[in-house]
Amino acid sequence: MVEIDTLTLNPNPLVRALGKQPHEFTRHDIIRFVAEQDIPMLNLRYLGGDGRLKVLNFAIQSSAHLNRILTMGERVDGSSLFNFVDATSSDLYVVPQLRTAFLNPFAEFPTLDIVCGFYDVEGNPLASSPQQILRKAQQALEDETGCRLEALGELEYYLFSPAEDLFPVEPQRGYHEASPFSKCEQVRIESLAHLVRMGCSVKYAHSEVGNFVADGLQMVQQEIEFLPTDVTRAADEMTLAKWVVRKVAHAHGIEVSFSPKIVVGQAGSGMHFHTRLMRDGVNQFSQGAGLTDVARRVVGGYLSHAASLTAFGNPVPTSFLRLVPHQEAPTAICWGDRNRSALVRVPLGWQHLDDRMFRDANPQEEAIGALPNDSQTVELRSPDGAANVHLLLAGITVAARIGLSDPSMLDYAMARYVNGDASGLSGLDQLPASCAEAARRLLDQRGDYEALGVFPPGLIDAWAGQLIALEDENLRADIVADRVRMEDLVERYFHIG
Repeated sequence: MVEIDTLTLNPNPLVRALGKQPHEFTRHDIIRFVAEQDIPMLNLRYLGGDGRLKVLNFAIQSSAHLNRILTMGERVDGSSLFNFVDATSSDLYVVPQLRTAFLNPFAEFPTLDIVCGFYDVEGNPLASSPQQILRKAQQALEDETGCRLEALGELEYYLFSPAEDLFPVEPQRGYHEASPFSKCEQVRIESLAHLVRMGCSVKYAHSEVGNFVADGLQMVQQEIEFLPTDVTRAADEMTLAKWVVRKVAHAHGIEVSFSPKIVVGQAGSGMHFHTRLMRDGVNQFSQGAGLTDVARRVVGGYLSHAASLTAFGNPVPTSFLRLVPHQEAPTAICWGDRNRSALVRVPLGWQHLDDRMFRDANPQEEAIGALPNDSQTVELRSPDGAANVHLLLAGITVAARIGLSDPSMLDYAMARYVNGDASGLSGLDQLPASCAEAARRLLDQRGDYEALGVFPPGLIDAWAGQLIALEDENLRADIVADRVRMEDLVERYFHIG
């Protein structure tokens, strides 16, 4: 095997300049980098309750000034960021997480950005912040099983631009299409380049199925898929990716939306998450001979909590216009191998393989023997771009832990394995059809989410109340009867997340 220094091909300029990986960054490293690179600006970024990145801008005035910001962070008004923070006692601290530092690819002046965590008046992590809930979920899983959950997300989105006569868009024919048939490819490529330089673990990007033209606009669907990483990092990276795609699209004068449904009859946009369970660097989902019972138990945990997970993964009414039968979006609570109609899909994982494909494609190469046995994942296909990513991954982590700790979960999973089109099978439990129903399912299982202090009860109450207040119980019927116009819903949730 060819041995290459792990830093040699790293596209992150901080990693190359400091000669260390991001989790090793210290404040002295950051101060030295700022001084050596002559960086005049610093941005502190943090996640609001609406799922968007917020920002505080600082002009760096001295090493002491920079050191104070890096060490102490700053005060913010929590009640303006989260609906569960009372305005009568709303001050929160935001403190930089140095491992997240990156050079801002869009700033007019050289600028360093750092993602922050929230802390309360006592200096403790804010128990109700989505980031802290995810951290607690991961810690509870590790304490109970010795494993940590890794995830990779698939971010789908639509780009909107004036229709072109040359090589026109072909409806529903966009999957992995290349330019000139694929439109807006430059937005995808620039976004990918920025993300890897920011330290995000991106696998690839490509055009997706969704392609159509309406009212003089071509609407093309694209996707960015990440590499597996710790769920806490995976959530942050997904949030950064949305910001980057929006910034790049804006620079090109192109509109972008992560909304789950734009037009009835056209492909919706999901935000699928693949997961794998790791212990001491070994993937517990595969030992090279098919899916393990550990993986099946985790699948059982996902299926048994799938309905309540929609409260976090599908939190707007248009989410349930995507989750309809006989399309690739799932409705039945089941799982299967390579089955895109199932809620949980087991994709190809390079199992039972040696280097035969490589040698057949490259006959000039010598044999390299066994391939790495770490690629097997299981994919949850219900979430969409409206999801609160940190709460969703926290819920998924809770479901994985219950799958491993509840002795009935293996049988539960095996009873829900399907071949063929899952939407055509009778007798399977179904996902909720509205935010209101998702809220009820969350309240029914709140004990599982609140166990071990992971989800605060007050947050569960507030989140369920927020969903119920959307009053979408009969949304599908109201749209058919034209009591609610689809266009109005799309406009309302166009920039969700």
